[in-house]
Amino acid sequence: MYNYQKDNTYFAQVPGMMEEFCKEELEELGAKECKVSYRGVYFSADKEALYRINYRSRLISRVLAPLITFKCPNTNTLIKTADKIQWKKFFSVKNTFSITASVAKSQITNSLYASQCLKDGIADYFRKVSGGVRPDVNTVNPDVRINLHIEKDEAVLSIDTSGESLHKRGYRLLAGEAPMQETLAAMIIRLSKWDGEKPLWDCMCGSGTIICEALMHYCRIPAQYLRKNFGFFYLPDFDKTLWEKIKNESDSHIRPLPKGIITGSDKSQKVIDVAKENLSRLPFSDAVDISCHPFQHTKLFENGVLITNPPYGIRMGELEEVKKLYEELGDFLKQRCKGTSAFIYTGDQQLRKSIGLKTTRRIHLINGKLEGVLVQIDSYEGSKKPYYAEYKAQEEAAKKL
Repeated sequence: MYNYQKDNTYFAQVPGMMEEFCKEELEELGAKECKVSYRGVYFSADKEALYRINYRSRLISRVLAPLITFKCPNTNTLIKTADKIQWKKFFSVKNTFSITASVAKSQITNSLYASQCLKDGIADYFRKVSGGVRPDVNTVNPDVRINLHIEKDEAVLSIDTSGESLHKRGYRLLAGEAPMQETLAAMIIRLSKWDGEKPLWDCMCGSGTIICEALMHYCRIPAQYLRKNFGFFYLPDFDKTLWEKIKNESDSHIRPLPKGIITGSDKSQKVIDVAKENLSRLPFSDAVDISCHPFQHTKLFENGVLITNPPYGIRMGELEEVKKLYEELGDFLKQRCKGTSAFIYTGDQQLRKSIGLKTTRRIHLINGKLEGVLVQIDSYEGSKKPYYAEYKAQEEAAKKL
């Protein structure tokens, strides 16, 4: 028996700064004994919960099933150990595979070389059991993904039960210049607590990731609804009947989207066309109102939820122009968004000051490799002051003490 079969323990890889949030979601989906680690969460789960987590989780990136843990001071040990695993229980010479490796504080210092040695060990095994034939490596779209992690000369070999990264939902075949990762968009919607009671608008929607995730959230569409292949299909104890039961149960909760609840807009017709193309792959997309116009041309957006990811000034335009855009967004929230809560994610944390409004809260989150911040601004009439005015009021009060 392999490690995951002995204790039903798995490791969920998660986006940076989202560990605690992912732990909460895993528990909601049936995971037990969750323990947060750097960029991940250890948890235990039966097959039912494992399948459900892979199919429905909106926040995590992958779920790894540990096969063995062993001392690995050198690459010879790695090759010999790989040769002893019965890989034919997971895949055949007709399947393709890929290897992802990471090393830290170990005598093996090169992850690419470690990956190559593991591949050699797997190839040696198949040559012995299959008459000299071995499966091909496919780094783009393999049938089976194998994960190797070596830290302080201790190695963990795992099978990726997810297959493709779970942030890939299948609807976004086209992207804008600076796309938001799907897991981050889902995280922001979760943090906003938006439930469809108020209209949601992304006023700079780009390629449409936020509105796609909002649609899936409201309609209760499983995050991997469009996916045809999972890594757990290749586990030796895969239960197809149980998987179909979990999938059908999850799909039975899908509900339609009423018109007028989700709206997206952008000043660029080019990105609007991309957003419409991405959105069209999801059920009920015809109920989303998406149009080309700058947010400054909208007269009012009251008593709603605004979620958006404006340009950062790094890859899109000059910084001064972007600062002006943030100032205009702040004026728009102050003057035309009474009763609205805005959730604005920016990859440049200093740009939030250009909005000029007091933030209700700030949460640091990572978009890919870029660390940014999500700010919440509640635009209730008379309750919020411009950022500089709030600062001055606090300064004057301090002088009187």
